Amino acid sequence: MKKFLLPLLFLCLFILESLFVQYVPSDLFGHNKIIAPHFLFTALLFLTIFVGRKPGIIYAAIFGLLFDIVYIEIIGIYLFLFPFVAYLTSKILNILQNNFFVAMVITIVGNALLEIGVYEMDHLIHVTDIDFMTYLNLRFYPTLILNAIFVMIAGYPLKRLFEKHIEAIRAE
Repeated sequence: MKKFLLPLLFLCLFILESLFVQYVPSDLFGHNKIIAPHFLFTALLFLTIFVGRKPGIIYAAIFGLLFDIVYIEIIGIYLFLFPFVAYLTSKILNILQNNFFVAMVITIVGNALLEIGVYEMDHLIHVTDIDFMTYLNLRFYPTLILNAIFVMIAGYPLKRLFEKHIEAIRAE
């Protein structure tokens, strides 16, 4: 039963992102601002930080593909960026001390890297034509604020859940 807990958690966060976009007012951060919740990705980064690189990258690839299939018309953007940023996160943890505050900061930076990566890929393949400064004001800052708030609210419960998951794996 415990082995189904993580996929179920990630699936619930995947659905929560969609519900958040659908039911939260679009002018939450001001008129004409775009907010993109990355609750699933935040949990994937916490998994990478507190459980390990290998499960983090595997889950990131699986849910990146699922994200591309469901939400994006181009397969591969999130399939590439989710595991890539998870890998970078694990490499940064080789340098920095692993504690909760560092995990929060790294997760927020990971969300920023994801957002910039998505913009750059969309700009590269001409899906978007807005300039970078407009993008920063229109989507990047509101998205980063929203996801930072989510990290502060859900970070500690996610940390505890993944620590318990690791203990359960070691006990088996």
